[in-house]
Amino acid sequence: MESTDKPAAVAATTTTPPSTTVAASKCPFNYSAVDVGLRVVLFAAAVISVVVMATSKQTEMVPVPGLPTSVRVPYSAEFTDSPAFVYFMAALSTTGLYSIITALASILLGRRPSYTNTILLAFALMDVVFVGIAASATGAAGAVAYIGLRGNSHVRWDKICNVYDEFCRHVGTAIAFSLFAAILLVFLTMFSTFALYKKIR
Repeated sequence: MESTDKPAAVAATTTTPPSTTVAASKCPFNYSAVDVGLRVVLFAAAVISVVVMATSKQTEMVPVPGLPTSVRVPYSAEFTDSPAFVYFMAALSTTGLYSIITALASILLGRRPSYTNTILLAFALMDVVFVGIAASATGAAGAVAYIGLRGNSHVRWDKICNVYDEFCRHVGTAIAFSLFAAILLVFLTMFSTFALYKKIR
């Protein structure tokens, strides 16, 4: 009886480790799939925002100050007229480049069984940096867009969206997508931090 019980006990102990190994190896794959998906959506949002802002040029006939209202000249409104919009374009272009680079890195690393703590920490830290970049660009562009929409009577800044309606619609759409990109970066930061926490624990 003793000789038959020992092989069974040995077999039971040898079959336990592979199951834990398989369960542990699934965590990086699941993380990689979700991470890549979020970063691809982030890339799409950034690209759409940049393209919409870049195509926001509109030309209208506007009156010349100091001359009769019947005298009108063609004048164009485009994103290069505002430093805030130029910064917006640079920030969202950089965010889109960052998102596609990190998505490719996540795909390559997801094919390997090990996700190092250093890589997860780097993702979390860089995501925080780009949250600030995207959010600041959205805020700067949104402030200028609001003045264009409402004006400011205290400093006598006239609104322009009643004239350049198409331009303002493009700007508003671009800002909406950039806000969505900033929110995605917040989720990516939380996701990377949580994955790092689970791996350390």
